[in-house]
Order: sequence, then C-alpha cells, then structure tokens
Amino acid sequence: MIKSVKDKGTRYQIINHHLYRDADCMFPARCAGVEHFIIALLPKLPDMEFILNTRDWPQISKHFGPPKPVFSFSKTADYYDIMYPTWGFWEGGPAIKLYPQGLGRWDQHRFSLKKAAEKYPWKYKKRIAFFRGSRTSSERDSLVLLARERPDLVDAKYTKNQAWKSDADTLYAAPAEEVSLEDHCQYRYLFNFRGVAASFRFKHLFLCGSLVFHVGDEWLEFFYPALRPWVHYIPVKSNASKEDIRKLLEFVSENDDIAQEIAQRGHDVIRDHLRMKDVTCYWRKLLKKYAKLLRYKPERDKNLVERRVSS
Repeated sequence: MIKSVKDKGTRYQIINHHLYRDADCMFPARCAGVEHFIIALLPKLPDMEFILNTRDWPQISKHFGPPKPVFSFSKTADYYDIMYPTWGFWEGGPAIKLYPQGLGRWDQHRFSLKKAAEKYPWKYKKRIAFFRGSRTSSERDSLVLLARERPDLVDAKYTKNQAWKSDADTLYAAPAEEVSLEDHCQYRYLFNFRGVAASFRFKHLFLCGSLVFHVGDEWLEFFYPALRPWVHYIPVKSNASKEDIRKLLEFVSENDDIAQEIAQRGHDVIRDHLRMKDVTCYWRKLLKKYAKLLRYKPERDKNLVERRVSS
C-alpha cells in the first residue's frame, strides 16, 4: 500500500525508535517542522512507515479510487487524507515580507500574542473589522470592496504576493503593507479566509481576544472540529456578499455582550487546548493509532536517511 502512494509525498520509517526519510524532501523546512515533533516521540513509538505530504494540497480524492494512507496537513470532505499538525507549528510556515522565514514557532507567537492582547483589551480595541492578505482567491473581494465603501466599518486591503504583477492583482488598488499578527490585536473583529488550503493564521487570530469571522467551512486542519460556529467564531459563507458581511458586522456591533462572549470562548479554547504539548500529544496518538492499523511489519529501507535533532 505504501508503494502505491510513494509519489504522493515523502516516505518515512520509524524502526527501532529511529526516524528515517527519503533523502530529498520537496520542502525541507516543512519536513524539519514535522520531524521536530516526531523525533521527540521516538522512544514511545513502535515501528511503522508512512507517506507525509508537504504540499499545500491533499492527495487522495474520494472520487478516484479507494482510500490510501497519506498524511496531509489540510483537506476537505472530498479527500481521504489523514490530517496531521502542520509543520508551521515549529518551522516552514508561510513566508511573507514581515516573516521571511515563515510565521515562526507557535509557542513564541502564543507569548507575543498574549502580550498584544493584554495591550489591547476588548474595550480599547478599534470597533471595526480588519484584514490584510494577498488576493489568493476572489472570496476575499467582498470584504475588500466593502472596506472601500465603508471605511468606518472595515479596514481590509490586499498585499502583494509572489504572483503580483500589477495593481490588477490587488483589485485595482496599490498593494498595502503587511501588518504583524500582534498588530491585528488592536481590532475588535478579525477576518480569516482560506488560502490555497486552510489558513495558517486562523489559530493566531483567536489569541488576540478579538472576535474571529471565519469564511467558508470546507477546508480543515486537525483542530478545527473542536471549534463551533457562533460559539467560538462567527461563520461567514464563502460566497458572502458585501451586504451579508455588513449585516453580520452590524449585528455584533449592536450585540456587544454576545460578541465579547464568543471572542472570549474562542480565545480560551485555543489558549487552553492548542498548546505545544497538545500538538505533541496529537502526534503521539495519531502515529500510535496509525501503527496499529498496519498489517505488516516494515523492514528498514537502506535507501532512506536517518533524521536526528538539528545541532
């Protein structure tokens, strides 16, 4: 079974509490971000082998054949892929001008965002919605266009991405400067959109103590099932119009107590249940459960190279 999907990602083996991998990884930083967690768990893990997909897109469609075991960080209901905690919890996250090496370690952002949230408590946050990001998809257009009509309600602008060629790629406006995650915390309402797959920033936004508006419900990461619409965040349809968004923003503005309660619950669930030790725990449970499902004992492949903690 592993051989049938070896072209879908990077092959790994755990043999006698050692980790081995294909010599080449398509995205070395992404593999390193995953290996950080697995290497720490090696003394507790049985022998196994698996295929780990470090691409942005899942690999095993439900529309083309039976299930096959491939690990991916994000997927929709149309895919069989097994979700694992993204490499971005440690390194290899999306790189932008502000974060040229990627967003950076989740434990460090948890600390910096906690400080920013304390600096901008709810009553001092700007009572408008905020978004900065590139035009990955047209799903973001309604919010940006609403911001141009109602700057008193929304501050949303497009930034450059690697594909930017002219102002047409930022919806016929000059690209805006990027804004740090910590500076997002000064706004009361924060919008999260998917990128190519699930958005890496989603978990960060909650730690601001702001009210998160999550657009679309198709793309998932492993922790999304713990979050509930209207309990931890405000759901927004992926095809929402400017009018749809305006009505939602007016509702939360007119019902500030409800908005603050949802924001607090969203903050608390991420703060209390998505710690680094929770990510490590998920990896341990995932790999142990996966190993129990293997119907054969893997034999050491001498073509794979051993992976150790970087010095």
